[in-house]
Amino acid sequence: MKTMMHRNVFARLLLLLFSALVTTRVTAFVSTSSPSAVRETIQRLSSATIDAVSSKEEQGEAKEPSNATTEPDDEAFTPYRGEQPKEALSEIFVPQVFSHSLNGVENIDEEKLWVPQTESVSFRPLCFCVSGGYYVNLLRVRGAGLLSRHRHPGPVHGHVLKGKWSYLEHDWVAEAGSYVFEPPGEIHTLVVPEGVDEMVRIEPTRKQKSQNPFQTFLNTND
Repeated sequence: MKTMMHRNVFARLLLLLFSALVTTRVTAFVSTSSPSAVRETIQRLSSATIDAVSSKEEQGEAKEPSNATTEPDDEAFTPYRGEQPKEALSEIFVPQVFSHSLNGVENIDEEKLWVPQTESVSFRPLCFCVSGGYYVNLLRVRGAGLLSRHRHPGPVHGHVLKGKWSYLEHDWVAEAGSYVFEPPGEIHTLVVPEGVDEMVRIEPTRKQKSQNPFQTFLNTND
């Protein structure tokens, strides 16, 4: 026990002596060096530190991965080859429904594709979802005048392809390129203004709600 105590005391004395020597050297350096020498030393230390930090930053920037890709990833453009859900049906693709020309809308004047409703009103079905309770069709009105006053039980989204139309209940006019959302339950009166020979719009309409993710569709374009 006495030997251990002596060793601890001796170790503490060595630490005190070392601390005293270091303090004496630092004090002697500060007292004997001129102010200009001290400033030069500080500047050298500062510049060396700055250079070291700069070199580390440059190394970090060089190692930082770039998000830009110069060549397309071939795997990203690989079609999905996995198994599709058995309940899922094939897609419906109808070309040129939205294509425009200087003379109006292309491929929408084929009478065999249109179902007449009145002498001036007809529609072209694009899709019937019998299980989801909605449909998508083109509505065509030839000639100006009052079309109808009606109420939709479900929401309606309308995109005007040609001509213009409006509702008597609103102050806006839907022209070619316009989008309109009609909330369910609203009653409105559709009017085609004077000077419009033909109005065509596409409108997806929902009649009822459905929770079935794999719905039954009728492709009306086959």
